[in-house]
Amino acid sequence: MWLCHSWAGKLGSRCWLQRGAFYSSLRMNGDQKLDAYARERQDFIQHFSQIVKVLTEEDIGHPEIGDAVARLKEVLEYNVVGGKYNRGITVLVVFRELVEPRKQDADSLQRALTVGWCIELLQAFFLVADDIEDSSLTRRGQTCWYRKPGIGLDAINDAFLLEACIYRLLKFYCREQPYYLNLIELFLQTSYNTEIGQTLDLIAGPQGNVDLSRFTEKRYKSIVKYKTAFYSFYLPVAAAMYMAGIDGEKEHANAKKILMEMGEFFQIQDDYLDLFGDPSVTGKIGTDIQDNKCSWLVVQCLQRASPEQRQILQENYGQKDAEKVARVKALYEEMNLQAVFLQYEEDSYSHLMGLIEQYAAPLPPAIFLELAHKIYKRRK
Repeated sequence: MWLCHSWAGKLGSRCWLQRGAFYSSLRMNGDQKLDAYARERQDFIQHFSQIVKVLTEEDIGHPEIGDAVARLKEVLEYNVVGGKYNRGITVLVVFRELVEPRKQDADSLQRALTVGWCIELLQAFFLVADDIEDSSLTRRGQTCWYRKPGIGLDAINDAFLLEACIYRLLKFYCREQPYYLNLIELFLQTSYNTEIGQTLDLIAGPQGNVDLSRFTEKRYKSIVKYKTAFYSFYLPVAAAMYMAGIDGEKEHANAKKILMEMGEFFQIQDDYLDLFGDPSVTGKIGTDIQDNKCSWLVVQCLQRASPEQRQILQENYGQKDAEKVARVKALYEEMNLQAVFLQYEEDSYSHLMGLIEQYAAPLPPAIFLELAHKIYKRRK
């Protein structure tokens, strides 16, 4: 595990605890970092054609399963691309940060790209299923897969196919690597955690049964932790750590402390953007109010509501009627929840900086700072 000793020296020389100097160096290198990220993104997107090829080329002409594999190809090309790719690219960026340059050969980088795409496949699997569960209309600026003509609830099986592809790719690319079992267990555990989180989300606000007493901050934090934080933040960083040979419990526990907090920050932003974001920017039309979701906004509303405002919420929340949805939005605006969110965003970001200072070592803090910078003030 060369990294701990090597990076200990780098961290000492960088004097990163002196935040002013460190942030100055980040600002001076901003253009280079943007250029590097653009190159990583380009490499990542170009690798997708190889992913599709590995998953479909051999069997697409098979006399028995060829039609199903052709359907798989269509599912991949519609549902896996079109997002921001932050989760997948994070694997590549963190891998490059952690592994000595001389060990970053073409094969190891291809494996990092592939593991990144495995996370994008996991994301696609969750989104296809989630859109059905939430009766969503659009995703990534296009019609949800299940709403396309001829698809319908067959999309449930398509979601299963996307999940299965993860383990085919890990076997194809990583089976001979010492970290293979760690990756398999990481993906399986993360999938389970996310599905538990989705279950918490669904049972907190069942369709047609509005119970405002369920929408507590404690319940919300549990939903966010399991539904979002594990797969969106811990998974890509942990995967790169394992690929770099960093498998110590303490290193992973410390990284998780930062990344889980980042995941909560990210989901609260998502909840805010579901209602107050611009669909032409976010790529989706929010449905949290009509879907009776235990959203950050409804939790904040209930914490501040007068008896009269709570009654308005009770009468209008969790219903498909557009006028009732508009009434809830008007209530949120009346309570100035946009300002509450903006203050939360500032406070949470400061807290995150403190966690990075406390728990980043022996990993380079730039890994966490750059992730935080990407999501801070995001609007999609």
